[in-house]
Amino acid sequence: MAAGSELRPMIPVVTPDEMAAIDAASPEPATTLIARAGAAVARAAIDEMDGCLGRRVVVLAGPGANGADGRVAARRLALRGARTTVVDASGVGDRLPDADLVIDAAYGTGLRRPWTAPATESPVLAVDLPSGVDPLTGCAIGRPLPAERTVTFAALKPGLLLGEGRRLAGRVEVVDIGLDVSSATAWLVTDDDISQMVPSRPVDAHKWQSACWVVAGSSGMEGAAGLAATAAQRAGAGYVRLSVPGGRAHDGPSEAVGWPLDRNFTVEPGEVARFASMVVGPGLGPSVEVAAGVRRIVADTSVPMVVDGDGLKALRNGMPCRDRVFPVVLTPHDGEFESLTGGRPAPDRLRAARSGASATGAVMLLKGPTTVVAAPDGRTLVVNTGDQRLATAGSGDVLAGIVGAFLARGADPLCAAAAGAHVHGRLLDSLAPTGVVAGDLAPRLVETLVALGVDGPLGAGA
Repeated sequence: MAAGSELRPMIPVVTPDEMAAIDAASPEPATTLIARAGAAVARAAIDEMDGCLGRRVVVLAGPGANGADGRVAARRLALRGARTTVVDASGVGDRLPDADLVIDAAYGTGLRRPWTAPATESPVLAVDLPSGVDPLTGCAIGRPLPAERTVTFAALKPGLLLGEGRRLAGRVEVVDIGLDVSSATAWLVTDDDISQMVPSRPVDAHKWQSACWVVAGSSGMEGAAGLAATAAQRAGAGYVRLSVPGGRAHDGPSEAVGWPLDRNFTVEPGEVARFASMVVGPGLGPSVEVAAGVRRIVADTSVPMVVDGDGLKALRNGMPCRDRVFPVVLTPHDGEFESLTGGRPAPDRLRAARSGASATGAVMLLKGPTTVVAAPDGRTLVVNTGDQRLATAGSGDVLAGIVGAFLARGADPLCAAAAGAHVHGRLLDSLAPTGVVAGDLAPRLVETLVALGVDGPLGAGA
């Protein structure tokens, strides 16, 4: 995939500084953009109230462009018969008047200091970003007003997807007001993107075209190997070889082909060449031998690869992947990220993932409530499917298997990682609200991939 070429149709994610540059480059005057934004807010308000005539609307308006958007919305709503009150955010008291709707147009992305919002029991519509949410990190700055809905302009802001911002923003609507956001280098992955990110298997497919070699498991951790191998099979790997170093030849599903691997992780180049991808790391254990073996495989094998779990621990003393002909996907949680890079990820998780990818030369899949996937060239994809039910032992092994399968199918590494994370979250859609275990996930892969359009009707593959 050429850098960014297939990502343009996605929903862009831009920082406030990037948005300021986009605004400045627009040929349209600021008054025109504000008029369009205010009209969009008014339409959203009418939709939220299911009408306008006689409705009571309080607009909390600040001194900047955010406040200007809110004042335009107030005037348009008044013309439609709403009873509107504009309250100056800089002099507001502890509580807002009762209303059918409060429009939070106080500060949006322009706030850089703590702010305590006035109390209200009325539903809230936020303009661009709930005031009091950091636009880069999603962290609350003071006490923001939780919104039922947020109308944002031209592109998503990171603070709408990360941290507390994801909850505080409610339902998010991106409105086109005529700004050119083609300079964006980050995008949100949606359901509609997955079928374009993961190649369908061709009608003349054979098993070796999408073969995946899983190197995982150890004594007492055979389950990790089984979870990763099963997920790889269900996500479309035509042939899965499973090796448990120093252990039995087979510790996974019956369809996986066991292959002995000694404790030195000795792999013959001719054998590796038969595979389209590898998954290395789940449940391997923390021994010195494992670390040396993982480093040897990463350095010496010429195949796209995902490194997860104990495989990441093996790389913590520095193992640049940029010299490899074939790419590596690393899948750390925060603690593993610290081991790989020397520091915990910053609250600005887009920046953290990008810095990790740049430092390692690998695609960095930074796990979290919102997962951020970055390539070494800075392209970044954001995934917000899934929830706390994925915080269960073995869940990451399933994710590694999915990403390995997508690599084997020929997906670009950035797309394979992000699509894998998105699908991983979607596996929860029909599961119970509690009690989910990792073994519940892989059986859902087939119907989830079909629902997302990854594999069309039989005989329709490209």
